[in-house]
Amino acid sequence: MAELSGKIAIVTGGSRGIGRAIALRLAASGADVAVCARNAEAAAETATLVAQAGARSLSRSVDVTDAEQVGDLVKEVSDQLGGPDILVNNAGITRDNLLMRMKEEDWDAVLETNLKGAFTCSKAVARPMMKARSGRIISISSVVGIVGNAGQANYAASKAGLIGFSKSLARELASRNITVNVVAPGFVPDTGMTGDLTEAAVEGMMANVPLSRPGTPEEVADAVEFLASDRSAYVTGQVLAVDGGMTM
Repeated sequence: MAELSGKIAIVTGGSRGIGRAIALRLAASGADVAVCARNAEAAAETATLVAQAGARSLSRSVDVTDAEQVGDLVKEVSDQLGGPDILVNNAGITRDNLLMRMKEEDWDAVLETNLKGAFTCSKAVARPMMKARSGRIISISSVVGIVGNAGQANYAASKAGLIGFSKSLARELASRNITVNVVAPGFVPDTGMTGDLTEAAVEGMMANVPLSRPGTPEEVADAVEFLASDRSAYVTGQVLAVDGGMTM
């Protein structure tokens, strides 16, 4: 069912894990997908997989905190593919440490990429979406942004900030038929963001998950596909937790 046929999507942080799964799911649903990430080679690999799924694609190495680079990307996407109709703010990094040991540059780096990056990308697509009077902006937060996590004050702050940012933006853009929503994954291993966790840490997380299993990147992509589609036309300013019941 190609319910996103004719739509043009931009996926940031699309080089691996959740971002790659989202890009492939949107392509399978009929969208053409522009993949951006700092790692140009990995982004190109995702774009190749998108093309193999039958969709048009392009990939670019982009620093999402750089407004000029992001603006150039949006213009290139518009010129080569069209749109954009869908933005998925997925780019993110971690620099974990306890507050008393956290370096200021690690705080700044996480807030810059995870939160400012979403601001920069959303601002760049807002004008063409407003002109088209249609659009979907979806940001990937985390359950950590809802409940917090020791040793991740910077990451939690950035992900909580995404929720407040998205709710505000949803109010600003609703009159132009643009929806803005958040997906908050729970524990999703093998994404590059959770690979350094110890076995004890994983067991501790699983103890708080009623479904007693980790999630998969594809299950997060399912939620993004829904929010990108016409099925979610009356859904905006919401946080959809894909966490096995962890935050209920």
